[in-house]
Amino acid sequence: MNTTLAADRWQSVRDQLVGLPGGDGVNIAHEAVDRHVAEGFGSTIAMRFLGKHEAPDDAGEQYTYQRLATETSRFAHVLRGLGVWPGETVFLLAGRVPRLYVAALGALKGQHVVCPLFSAFGPEPIKQRMVLGNAAVLVTTASLYRRKIAGIRDELPVRHVILLDVDDQADAPPDTWAYGPLFDRAIGVFQITATSPETPALLHFTSGTTGTPKGALHVHDAVAMHRATTEQVFGLRRGDVYWCTADPGWVTGTSYGIIGPLTVGATLIVDEAEFDAQRWYQILEGQRVDVWYTAPTAIRMLMYAGAEAAAGIDLSSVQRAFSVGEPLSAEAVKWGIEHLAITFRDTWWQTETGAMMIANTAEDVVLAGSMGRPVCGIQAGLLTTTDAGEIVLDDSGHVIELDDPDRIGMIALRAGWPSMFRSYLDNEERYRKCFADGWYLAGDLARRDPSGSFWFVGRADDVIKTAGHLIGPFEVESVLNEHPDVTGSGVYGIPDPVAGEIIHARIVLRRGVEPTDQTISSVMAHARRRLGAAVAPREIVAVDRLPITRSGKVMRRVLRARELGLPEGDLSTLEGPVTDDQATDHEGSDS
Repeated sequence: MNTTLAADRWQSVRDQLVGLPGGDGVNIAHEAVDRHVAEGFGSTIAMRFLGKHEAPDDAGEQYTYQRLATETSRFAHVLRGLGVWPGETVFLLAGRVPRLYVAALGALKGQHVVCPLFSAFGPEPIKQRMVLGNAAVLVTTASLYRRKIAGIRDELPVRHVILLDVDDQADAPPDTWAYGPLFDRAIGVFQITATSPETPALLHFTSGTTGTPKGALHVHDAVAMHRATTEQVFGLRRGDVYWCTADPGWVTGTSYGIIGPLTVGATLIVDEAEFDAQRWYQILEGQRVDVWYTAPTAIRMLMYAGAEAAAGIDLSSVQRAFSVGEPLSAEAVKWGIEHLAITFRDTWWQTETGAMMIANTAEDVVLAGSMGRPVCGIQAGLLTTTDAGEIVLDDSGHVIELDDPDRIGMIALRAGWPSMFRSYLDNEERYRKCFADGWYLAGDLARRDPSGSFWFVGRADDVIKTAGHLIGPFEVESVLNEHPDVTGSGVYGIPDPVAGEIIHARIVLRRGVEPTDQTISSVMAHARRRLGAAVAPREIVAVDRLPITRSGKVMRRVLRARELGLPEGDLSTLEGPVTDDQATDHEGSDS
């Protein structure tokens, strides 16, 4: 795919960047860190880290932009001193700790390719990704190394392992480096060399819950979209306090947990602790958070905890709140307004897009349940598909766009935006299949209303065809979740000789609600009133928990497989069983 076709169209977005001194190109770390020091804002707080045992209103460990510039330069020298050269891949495997953020930005300064990994992955998915990505360096912790790396070290291509939390080389296991002495010997000034916008910068693997994970490669040019969308969608400005709850192991935690907010000079709040409803509310209050980016899974968990968890908490500092990772239901939006006086705004993007593509921006009037509209010059359309979810081409080989409102089609984006992925690692054929007639094919189905707002329907391979109706599971789940007794649901199709498929649902009830026949009948009646008999589930069963990925998405195929007695597929990306037990780490929508 020729990424220069739309160069002129995107020049205004790129013009917002400062660029390297002397016109030497663009480097993500320079835009996120060093430029602020050069512009006289070195004393501004860039990041505030809260340890898992620190109070939510503590000052935490603070990094000014000057400190961040110095420490990232030191880490860039650490890599260079180990003989790691530009273009080699540095993998990061750790939780939300300060040195991980330093390592990511330092590696970008040295033009290394940064690949974050989710720290809950088991040894097999870690090995799979590191082999596919030809890892030169792994940056991790001593505990994670012992538990997940030591047993597979001989199977990895990695030359160096750096342990973030070890400050004495004598304490480091054999064939690993202690971070402390390496870092202390390095100087705090690093001259970023000329960096082409097309220089590889970020490698993000998709979740890989089915088949081999795909490695989406992004370049330094992506920072233009990170900055533009951070400003346009979030309305984030220099000095604003910003909190992204995503783990840095996911694309959201990198694009908008590190890069985007730093490019505009904001102050990041980073909390090491796992989800706790009261702690989250206390962080919003105690840190005076202006802009909050979280996920529907987390919002549902806050709903499940009840409004009383926020009792006595002052949330007036939160000016804007946004959601990512899966569609945000209208019920969640309404709950936020009613109980928190906060309007959650949905955003849609994918690992492959690298940045937000469709969103409810800070300036938009929110339509509860809508994905929003295309942002920052993105041209989004809906393409005609077959019932099997394949793109339909006309006699000339061109895609067929849907112009009429409220028709369902596949989301497609006109190719060429700066953060568009440049390849799937070592899989050119798979990459080419993502494009047709100059469009990127998202694989998600949606409809567009007369105002131009998009409404999510479902994945092309997730949609249910029943009695001639094309039904998106999310549409049904959203209605089920509106019921006052329901806190979560999963909807899927079961083969039927007459209807083709019939809709079944599994629901999780709120605390204290018993799964009686009366309760199920009430939920069923609500679904039929709102959806009609043809679309409402034929069967609803209450369960204790739903199978979800670590990124918070309901695994509908697992529900379907369990009911039909089929194999559930590859769940090896997770440690232990796939459950809904308080998963709190989220990623962008994923193909």
